[in-house]
Amino acid sequence: MARTGVETPHVWHGEAIIADTLKRGPEVSLASTDGRWRFSRWRQFVGSYALPGLPDPLFVVQLAGKTSVRTWDRDGWSEDASYPGAATIVPATMATRWLVDGELDVVTLSIDADELRSAAVLDQFSHMRFAFNDPLGSALSRQILSELYEPESGARDIYVASLIDALKHHMMRGPRKTLATDFPTSAFSSYRIHHIMDSVRQKPEAEHNLESMAAKAGITPSHFCRVFRKATNMTPHQFVLKVRLERAEQLLSQSATPMNAIAEMLGFSSQSSFNRAFLRFAGETPSSYRNRRLA
Repeated sequence: MARTGVETPHVWHGEAIIADTLKRGPEVSLASTDGRWRFSRWRQFVGSYALPGLPDPLFVVQLAGKTSVRTWDRDGWSEDASYPGAATIVPATMATRWLVDGELDVVTLSIDADELRSAAVLDQFSHMRFAFNDPLGSALSRQILSELYEPESGARDIYVASLIDALKHHMMRGPRKTLATDFPTSAFSSYRIHHIMDSVRQKPEAEHNLESMAAKAGITPSHFCRVFRKATNMTPHQFVLKVRLERAEQLLSQSATPMNAIAEMLGFSSQSSFNRAFLRFAGETPSSYRNRRLA
């Protein structure tokens, strides 16, 4: 295996064609010694572009970035858009067109078409599957990347090879016929939700939007919103606001920090929006709350 930054496309495998189209190479690229698979990370490309047909099928997982990623579908851009945690399968030799409205972070895995010999495997790579929910593919891709940024060692290389092998077989297996909600997930959901809630409590001022929280949970934004509300009786947005206002109460009662500074520290767009939110939350204005607590 080899790890590279920008790879010169002297051999026209799929990743070299992508690099030529984007006019930039992958940030990280890993290939088997026999060239039968390639794993690459691509970041910060934007715009509309046409990708020629690739020699091998391509498995794409969106790690982060905008949710306004679309593909050309017959006579216009697709109504569906990709999102963090979603996967896409691009068949071999199929030319595609893409619209990326903002920076993007994806990984790609290509497998030599000769390995896809069975009828069942060939069938699932015969047509494009755009932006389907794939928590396992996303989790495996993230774990592989975390290892690639670690110092090289024999043990690491063996572990990465096993993860790549798992992702490769996951890709070849194809999407499940049943959804994740068709079997009990309470323990998994509980762990994920509490982990995300803790991250909000640690940094309430950060931008905790629905898409980023859902990506951490490995599920779609709409499903995450349903699961979160069922577990907490509030929406993710309501929880983030609650945590920020609880922190505001601490700052108001334990410090002399100016109101406008507190509003800015906690991620409010203005002091007036902070005042309105605090009034709804505490039943009194921030200044009234501070005067009462410090009296």
